[in-house]
Amino acid sequence: MSKIAIIIGSTRPGRKGKAVAHWVYDIAKQRSDAEFKIVDIADYDLPLLDEPMGAASGQYTKQHTKAWSKEIDMFDGFIFVTPEYNHALSAALKNALDFLYKEWNNKAAGFVGYGAAGATTAVENLRMIMAELQVADVQAQVRLSLFTDFENFSELNPAAFQEKSVHAMIDQIIAWSDALKTLRDTEGKD
Repeated sequence: MSKIAIIIGSTRPGRKGKAVAHWVYDIAKQRSDAEFKIVDIADYDLPLLDEPMGAASGQYTKQHTKAWSKEIDMFDGFIFVTPEYNHALSAALKNALDFLYKEWNNKAAGFVGYGAAGATTAVENLRMIMAELQVADVQAQVRLSLFTDFENFSELNPAAFQEKSVHAMIDQIIAWSDALKTLRDTEGKD
């Protein structure tokens, strides 16, 4: 059974991402076709990238990187919950992605964006990053608008159709995670 991380992509005080991630998790845990876990990048207290070697080397020297690596390595797929800051993903999420490389490879990812326009541009940024990290990003995504899915721009209250969007995204993530398992299983066996 695939293990899917729901990654909170913001560390900002007062962030909406935590509520969004828990909403996604509540929908996901109704399913029996995968295991889900919320992963909060704030819990890892990652500084600006401070490893002396590039992530592709896998030669981590810092304890925070080793802990982050261990956490991410155990998953088969990811749901990134991302805000949009200035037409891009948060610096904290970009930094967390850059710390690792092989731990992301040959896995699947989907996106739940929230912002004025559903974080569309942030998700497009993430899709380019996923390609470089060898992550298969799925087509279905969830776009939460601050205007229609939050009360007073602060309290999450998604439109009813959004739950169907979450399930469609998860269906694709599980299918791709399962399909990529063969690649993950043969890595390093050459």
